[in-house]
Amino acid sequence: MIYQMYQAQADLLQPIRLLGRMGSSLARIYDIGAHTPGVVRQLGAAFGLLAEAGMTHARPDYEISSVRMGNDDVAVTEEIALDTPFASLLHFKKDVAEPGPRVLLVAPMSGHFATLLRGTLHTMLRDHDVYITDWKNARDVPLSDGTFDLDAFVDHLILFMETIGPGGHLVAVCQPTVAALAAVAVMAEDRNPAQPRSMTLMAGPIDTRINPTKVNELAKSKSIDWFEKNLIGKVPWRYKGANRRVYPGFMQLTAFMSMNLDRHINAHIAQFHALARRDQAKSAAHRKFYQEYGAVMDLPAEFFLQTVQRIFQDHDLPLGRLTWHGRPVRPELIRRTALMTVEGERDDICAIGQTVAALDLCSGVRVSMKRHHLQTGVGHYGVFSGRRWENEVYPRVRSMIQALS
Repeated sequence: MIYQMYQAQADLLQPIRLLGRMGSSLARIYDIGAHTPGVVRQLGAAFGLLAEAGMTHARPDYEISSVRMGNDDVAVTEEIALDTPFASLLHFKKDVAEPGPRVLLVAPMSGHFATLLRGTLHTMLRDHDVYITDWKNARDVPLSDGTFDLDAFVDHLILFMETIGPGGHLVAVCQPTVAALAAVAVMAEDRNPAQPRSMTLMAGPIDTRINPTKVNELAKSKSIDWFEKNLIGKVPWRYKGANRRVYPGFMQLTAFMSMNLDRHINAHIAQFHALARRDQAKSAAHRKFYQEYGAVMDLPAEFFLQTVQRIFQDHDLPLGRLTWHGRPVRPELIRRTALMTVEGERDDICAIGQTVAALDLCSGVRVSMKRHHLQTGVGHYGVFSGRRWENEVYPRVRSMIQALS
């Protein structure tokens, strides 16, 4: 019933958002400049906030048509290199003879679309030939296409690395770092020629026993049966994935926003004032951020529940109990893949120590092939987006990839 209740609420919100758009438009018509009554602009701002309220379940565009390489702007074409029911391997093909080392950028499947890594992707495109895991919204995947669990996630990463071909590199951000490490371990044991030359794990939950965060504590505070009973819903009949059991994206977004509720409230108050002042730059920046942040995707129930139980509750990877299709995952067998871990000093989702734990798990990798970077002054998102990502983290990631290409 949880999904049906949300859908009813979303349907009721639609005419209110329409009213907000109409009211905002009328306020702009009656805005005659400096002599416009303050109440008109304030009403227009209120209507504007109503128009922007709510979520969307459609993937935003990546909006990458070119990238700066040296002194030139190079055209970029978005292509589907491989397509499955649950994901597309997107290739951002640059119009140059030498696009750089091939890199698979593994995006989280955690309630938002892979476009959340737009900035990460755009930065890496300067020097690399980048592919990204473009996960699909589970509510748009028919039941006839089967299930998708943690094993299937690992399957996809292996398949995508094989599609990219030998000599590639892998960069995983946040939640998929565990699956990425598992995929490379399986490929190493199988001597798969497509195993990556380097693997960069950024702000991920490799071992959440270390410095547990509120997110980690919440995952352990309830039984897996509680999560299944209270957080899993069925997709409504009107969508392609009707009756598929999912962890709804709107619940993940609600959880994220509740962690920093004051910040989001203040941001919307600031947006009200920006709209009232007709501060186009500030209001546009706010709108762009929340359009992306409010674009949510549903997760397959089996993937979500296994992730909670095996990664956050049972700690299968650091305790040596993680399996892939019943087969033990053995990170110590990784030898040919260099490893880099990156953490943020102020990360309140994956705390210091949780990602660097991968270096000890990969005991077969020579010390000279291991690196770690702790980025000062950043939280979770600052590890892979923003100024410090571009100026301080990325150069280290680039250096390792280029040294091994």
